[in-house]
Amino acid sequence: MYIMKSVLLIDCSSLFGGFLHDKFSTEQISLESVSSREAYTKMITLLPNLIIIETEDGLSEDVMHFLEKKSVDPNARKIPIIITGPVIERSKIANLVEYNVVKYFSRPVKFDVFFEAVGKILQIEFSMDKTPCILDVHLNGSLFFIEVAFGLNREKLMLLKYRLAELIEHYKINVPKVILMLTNIQLSFVDGLNLELLIDNISAEGRIPNKYIKILTNDVFTKELVKGHPEYFGIQVSSNIETIMEFMVDQGSNCNIKEFIFDKLLTSDKPVEESVLGFIDSKSNLEGNFGSMMRIAVIDDDIVVRKLLQNTFSSVSGETDLFETAVAFFDSLSAGKEYDAVIMDLYLPDMDGISVLKNFQRKALQIPVIVYSKAAAKEVVMQALSLGARSYLVKPQKPSVVLGKVLEILHSNF
Repeated sequence: MYIMKSVLLIDCSSLFGGFLHDKFSTEQISLESVSSREAYTKMITLLPNLIIIETEDGLSEDVMHFLEKKSVDPNARKIPIIITGPVIERSKIANLVEYNVVKYFSRPVKFDVFFEAVGKILQIEFSMDKTPCILDVHLNGSLFFIEVAFGLNREKLMLLKYRLAELIEHYKINVPKVILMLTNIQLSFVDGLNLELLIDNISAEGRIPNKYIKILTNDVFTKELVKGHPEYFGIQVSSNIETIMEFMVDQGSNCNIKEFIFDKLLTSDKPVEESVLGFIDSKSNLEGNFGSMMRIAVIDDDIVVRKLLQNTFSSVSGETDLFETAVAFFDSLSAGKEYDAVIMDLYLPDMDGISVLKNFQRKALQIPVIVYSKAAAKEVVMQALSLGARSYLVKPQKPSVVLGKVLEILHSNF
């Protein structure tokens, strides 16, 4: 006789909780969600197989009080706990072992590793989509710009629904609009279900009307699927970005389309400190019971810039590799080093930054690049962005601004 596994979620956001509910229901796992103040009573009643706690600002008094009470309860003290939250000192993580905390994942969380840990505890194997995929979301005013590159990953597409809902609610957006751009994607009928999942999660529950969803792509299958799908009536699919943008710009505006793309589409007006995006997949490394570590490459021949950025990222437990030349950076990649992001000047002693970006494209490298340079001409900026740079910052900036931009990009990749 099969006995259903049960998991208790404590203080989980709607984004994370909703995503886990969808994922766990497919595995026939029972899920209960409570606040930390109600958690002890619920735990004693349920006696779950696993407890997952989400913390926003570290370990609150309510969470620590729950852990203390659980640790002395003979029926509950052996229930394993997974905690997810911000980066905290390793000594504090080590102290959690006495409460039977078996894993601490710092954000951004790598979901395949997270579900592997949950699966081991519950003695089940989660089915995970391994399709390479970059899913990036920018919000400016009421306009969402969503870019999907390389492939359609079901886990990431599922998470998109909750991300959009939370952003719409958080920023009180009355009439949201979406531009969905499919990059480096060639689909066929075998991708039909995943493409429908992507579109359905954007328009879930009528949150965004079809007439305000525009898809920018050269993919023929996408055009055919949308055209032949009655539920998608009103969604526009085009390969012409100016056609899409002209429709999305408010009527009566004489705004130049290219200026609109540069000023509105390629940047976000939502500061990092207001981010509500929560758990985002990352290429970060995980060590033992600890969550992810951020590893950044800085390519700049200015030693002062390199050291300032190194000190800034060290303050948030980030690891920084410094390179004076592009060749040294590519040698590091060849030696097996992996990076979550690259900060790069355009003026390098051995290779200009535009050539570096072209090299990234040739090698199909998926590492997000932030250009940090004195070059301020709009043509140069647009060229760098068109070659795959994720952001462009004009020197000089406070190191905290560069840090904020990197965190924003890492939290928008999932």
